[in-house]
Amino acid sequence: MWDFYADLKKYKTAPSPEEKERLEARFDTLFATKTEFSTINGALSRLGKNKAELLRVLERPELPLHNNPSESDIRDYVTKRKISGSTRSELGRRCRDTFASLKKTCRKLGIGFWSYLQDRVRGLGQVPRLAAEIRKKAAELSAGKAQTASPVSVGGGAEG
Repeated sequence: MWDFYADLKKYKTAPSPEEKERLEARFDTLFATKTEFSTINGALSRLGKNKAELLRVLERPELPLHNNPSESDIRDYVTKRKISGSTRSELGRRCRDTFASLKKTCRKLGIGFWSYLQDRVRGLGQVPRLAAEIRKKAAELSAGKAQTASPVSVGGGAEG
């Protein structure tokens, strides 16, 4: 299983039609395997049924192979829930989820959460809107990827 995952990681760096076919066939073989353990057989069968989703990277190599960043986004919430229990109402749950999302977004954008809250409550308008910062960061990331993807001509070439 881990060897297959390592090969998917290699594919992301150098995709090819031949390697795609080989990995698809290997997936079918791996997840059709029968063992002496019914729980493992069940897990393999369930994973095998999600082939299109699990091998999406073969169509779109730029996609991540895992969702670890998403999992870590909710880790704070899960820890707090384990310690203090859950909320008592739907409104409480929505409020908690909204603030947790705002806090994580602020952290990812390098904006102080407390400063953000104070700015919004007081109506100061000194801290930028999160949507604008998200768009700005996405544009920066997109521009960075475009620069690394386009070849750079160094001297001697014809000017156009």
